[in-house]
Amino acid sequence: MTWSSLKRRVSRAVARGSRLPCLPKDFSNARFERIRASQLIEEENLPDYLATRYYPVRIGNVLASRYQVVGKLGYGATSTVWMARDLLGHRHVALKIFIHSGSLGCDPSHELSAYQRLDQGPASHPGRQAVRALFNSFTISGPDGAHQCLVHPPLWDSMQTFLARNPIGRLPTPVLAITLKQVLLALDYARQCGVIHTDISASNIMFGIEDTAILEKFEQAELENPTPRKEINGRIIYLSRELDIPTGSRFGLPVLCDFGSAAWGEEKHKKDAQPDVYRSPEVILKVPWSYEIDIWNVGCMIWDLFEGRHLFYGTDPEHGTYRGRAHLAEIISLLGPPPPGFAAQGALRSRFFSEQGEFQAGIEVPPRVSLEQLETNLQGSDKALFLQFVSKMLQWDPKNRQKAKQLLEDEWLKKHT
Repeated sequence: MTWSSLKRRVSRAVARGSRLPCLPKDFSNARFERIRASQLIEEENLPDYLATRYYPVRIGNVLASRYQVVGKLGYGATSTVWMARDLLGHRHVALKIFIHSGSLGCDPSHELSAYQRLDQGPASHPGRQAVRALFNSFTISGPDGAHQCLVHPPLWDSMQTFLARNPIGRLPTPVLAITLKQVLLALDYARQCGVIHTDISASNIMFGIEDTAILEKFEQAELENPTPRKEINGRIIYLSRELDIPTGSRFGLPVLCDFGSAAWGEEKHKKDAQPDVYRSPEVILKVPWSYEIDIWNVGCMIWDLFEGRHLFYGTDPEHGTYRGRAHLAEIISLLGPPPPGFAAQGALRSRFFSEQGEFQAGIEVPPRVSLEQLETNLQGSDKALFLQFVSKMLQWDPKNRQKAKQLLEDEWLKKHT
């Protein structure tokens, strides 16, 4: 944004009698730590990293004549995330800036389409507030291509980071129940919008922010103590800055994020989906799948959040890596063999099962175990109710899994929320 364009915006705002835009702040403070060019930091450590894929963001820049970047929040294989001041909206926002559109395997327009679908749902549905909102989107031109940008409300830590802060590595029962309620509300809402998430994990569930003072503190910290950075070939790479813990632990409710892998409910799907340890039986066997894979995903994720370990690992002892046959063997150990009618639908059925339905994948099924044996944190009737709740999600046949709307009426969940 140039000063002349800002003046024109101010003049138009005055003429309309509307609130004046904020003026950009000066982030030119040079008292920052300079990191050696040879030291790899942040996104540089990712496999297949190429600097030219990323937009060369600079703190202090104003993007789309509206959003002044005030600090780096995080990074990933397909994007970087930045805190910004919305000069017109008088609020802080989070900017997700994707690698350029010509990059292999990157389709930012798909995530934008998912959020546009989610914006069409009923405003009165309580699950709408449990899905991360999209304020705006725009495209910027970089030296190596165009970059899609999504504008979201800022959120605090992910559930994964929150768990890492907890010495016992698991959520207390009330926090688990509230988190699950929010996720189920989000999934019920997404279903009404025809969206299947397919990638639910602790890293994709984030806390909202009620204490907005931490956003001002974040900005002020960057002004006074600029983030360490390195410059290489004219590009600056910044270290991410953490948000403070909200005052009095005033966390907002958990929100389901990151719809970049979303699928549409009206289409038939057989492609691979989901994080390996959360893959549902139908995805492994290539049975046509739909909304129910998200329910299986949640049932497995509960173990990460509450038991401090995965329910399934899928590690093949012969290869030492994830294999579908090892995952299926673990599921059989817990749930018994699959219903014949379900397994028969799988395009990969013959790879894992005989004509008689016997598991024949060249790997031993572990000794039989039950959810009751695996759950170690609850006692008595509360444990029984909890296991009934989880069992409603962990069913071989997706037709036997309860929908999110049904699970919201579960006795254990209502007891603790």
